[in-house]
Amino acid sequence: MNSSELVSRSSQIVLQQVAIYGGLATILLFALFLYFWLKEPRRLINGILFTVFFVAFLAELAVMIFSTANIPFIVIMGTIFVLLMLALAAVSLFAWALLLWNAWIVWRRESHTLANMLTLLLGLFLIGLWVVNLFMASHSKFLPDWVNALLSGLPMIGAYLGLCSFNFLVNLILYQFVPKRYRANYLIVLGAGLIDGNQVSRLLGARIDRAIRFANKQIAKGRPAPKIIFSGGQGPDEKLSEAQAMADYAIAHGWDPELVVLEDKSRNTLENMKFSKAIIDADHSVSKPNVRFFSNNYHTFRAGIYARMAGLPANGVGAATRMYFLPNAIIREFVAVFLMNKKRHMIWILIIFLLFSVLLAGFSVYSNGWSASALPF
Repeated sequence: MNSSELVSRSSQIVLQQVAIYGGLATILLFALFLYFWLKEPRRLINGILFTVFFVAFLAELAVMIFSTANIPFIVIMGTIFVLLMLALAAVSLFAWALLLWNAWIVWRRESHTLANMLTLLLGLFLIGLWVVNLFMASHSKFLPDWVNALLSGLPMIGAYLGLCSFNFLVNLILYQFVPKRYRANYLIVLGAGLIDGNQVSRLLGARIDRAIRFANKQIAKGRPAPKIIFSGGQGPDEKLSEAQAMADYAIAHGWDPELVVLEDKSRNTLENMKFSKAIIDADHSVSKPNVRFFSNNYHTFRAGIYARMAGLPANGVGAATRMYFLPNAIIREFVAVFLMNKKRHMIWILIIFLLFSVLLAGFSVYSNGWSASALPF
């Protein structure tokens, strides 16, 4: 065995050892994520824990592939990885085009409200950001160094917002896989606006249909039928409460009127949860009720956060939503969740600005010898 073969053999042994210890670390990270997620799936930290585990899993997978010393296999897997990275880069590079394409579809099929124009606004913002970056790149030499240093923090703030949105998306996807268990005593259907003030929309009807399917499946398993709480007050442009309209819809679709409960005072999701909890607490027929709530899939995670804020131990079941509608809805949900923790985010953004902008600006002024031309005044 020559020296090159010895080096190759020793490298393979090292990789195998790394694979063993890395595998143990990956298993521990997965167990940590699973513990926190199953204990409380309505927390944003679950997305961070899952991302750390997944990165460790990919690293472990790479080590295991290289430790095989099978060149054709390594080349194939490497090619697949490169193609996936190129696809991800292409999606990121042309995100503005995908957003504008979605905006065009939504414009044709939905009402022209601000909530339905978020992909349009975000796409135009990305185009504007690209133009500004090109302008700044070509004119930065005409700006004082301290101004360039201050502007250098903006990409880091953008990266922070990107990480926050990624973490929200991970949590939203994970929340769709929360175990259902079909042992509920109460199902809460969250209300939404009525068409012409008295008709259940297709979006709201999907929530009700999902709750009825859940209840029927539970009954088919030989367990007691749950009560369904229809939660939603009456808006100024509505002829009856959302709760009453939903109840009428459910009864017309075969649900037992004896198992219908109305909560017709709430005006938002948090009140949905608070007022429904009060109804459940007032019913002493069950000592420790098992509760599920129903909304559209894009809304379940945020609604779950509100349920936790209301002290309601309930997780959500999502109704399917048309694919073209999801981008606007997910953007809207992210903004809402981001604003729930706006103080914390503002602190982090301020820290990032101070670290990457103010310090660099100060260093720029210091490196220029505190000359008059370098000072911002």
